[in-house]
Amino acid sequence: MIRAFYGIDTNPFSIDTINLLTHQQEVFDILKVHAFQGGLCLLMGEPGTGKTVIKTAISQNADKTTMVIHIARTLHTYFNTIKILCHAFKIDHSGSYFKCEKRLIEEAYNMNNQGKNIIVIIDDAHLMNMNTLRKLRLLFEDFPKNHNVILIGQVELIHNMALKINEDIKSRVTYSVILKKLNPDDMEEFITRELDTAGLPHNIFTENALSLLIRSSDGILRKTKNLCLSCMVEAVRSRKKTIGIDIVNRVLIQPHWRIEKDIEHIL
Repeated sequence: MIRAFYGIDTNPFSIDTINLLTHQQEVFDILKVHAFQGGLCLLMGEPGTGKTVIKTAISQNADKTTMVIHIARTLHTYFNTIKILCHAFKIDHSGSYFKCEKRLIEEAYNMNNQGKNIIVIIDDAHLMNMNTLRKLRLLFEDFPKNHNVILIGQVELIHNMALKINEDIKSRVTYSVILKKLNPDDMEEFITRELDTAGLPHNIFTENALSLLIRSSDGILRKTKNLCLSCMVEAVRSRKKTIGIDIVNRVLIQPHWRIEKDIEHIL
């Protein structure tokens, strides 16, 4: 609908076409350095601060010698988690978890002998039971140094690791970063770069509309993306090619935007 109305070929603000901002590119480059030396990397931040963008970039930029494995179902037991790993490695996952572990280790060495590397990304890692994570850490200890495990989650992940009982896990961390909220200048850069990618002019948003949009998104990338897209849908519905402050306000009165501001006012 948006593409047809504006006469463009690319969906605006698509996760598949989002370009890394400067601070995201720096994190991405550092993760690439750590990716093939074993150990754990932590990528943390509030929901919507850009973790998924970096995760997607890692997958999209992997070459033929690198296997990227995603584990998103972090509430599973350890046995089910290694079954997911077996499925990703395309090996048999029948039998006991000991047999599955043995096959995974053998396959990791086979890949190492072929000059291939492994990146395991565990999303929402702050939800994973620490005992499950501990068992995974012990499993990967038996892998050759052709791999890295990237744990993506909220900041409570590092708080859990800071407990004395979890020191064995924390001591394996080789790199950690917390993604912060964006400042207004970086947020404007993000919006204009995405408009460029979609082939849209910068003046699709008026100056006042852009300013209101940036203030309302509170430095959160996902909020910005959703707000921009909602404004574009509202513009299509109103048959207006330019998005003014009136359209942004019509979007912001929706309950899921309004309730946050009401709660902040009460607090």
